[in-house]
Parts: sequence; structure tokens; C-alpha cells
Amino acid sequence: MQVSIDISFYPLQEDYKAPITDFIRRLQGDPEIRVSQNSMSTSLHGDYAQLMALLEREIAQSLSVLPHSVFVLKLSAACH
Repeated sequence: MQVSIDISFYPLQEDYKAPITDFIRRLQGDPEIRVSQNSMSTSLHGDYAQLMALLEREIAQSLSVLPHSVFVLKLSAACH
């Protein structure tokens, strides 16, 4: 099933830009996933199972480095 996920990452620290940039770069490393950005969130588009596996891995990575962070996700089925 094809889905879209909007994700916002809020590292609760003074230097917040570098962790966000690193997180987005890691998401962009998967050629199966389409990634687009705006000023408030990053949108991922692709297969549900692949997206969830990618997010599970990358969110855990980010939280292991910055446990005082917030992630906000909005998931919707892709419209045809």
C-alpha cells in the first residue's frame, strides 16, 4: 500500500538544525522512498512497510543521540 507521511523533528536543544539536517539526509539515502521538504515538515512517499521500517530505524538512531526530542508524524494513504 502506498502512503504519505509528514514528519516533523524537534530536537530540544539550542543547536537544533544539525540533527534535523542529518535525519533528513539519512531518509534521503533510501532510493525506494521519495522525500520532499517544506519549512515545517518533511514528506515521505512510498510503500507503507518500507517507510515504517525506515522510520523505526532512523527515529531510534536520532533518539539514541538526542533523547530529549519530539517527533510528530501524520500518515495518510496515497490518493490515486
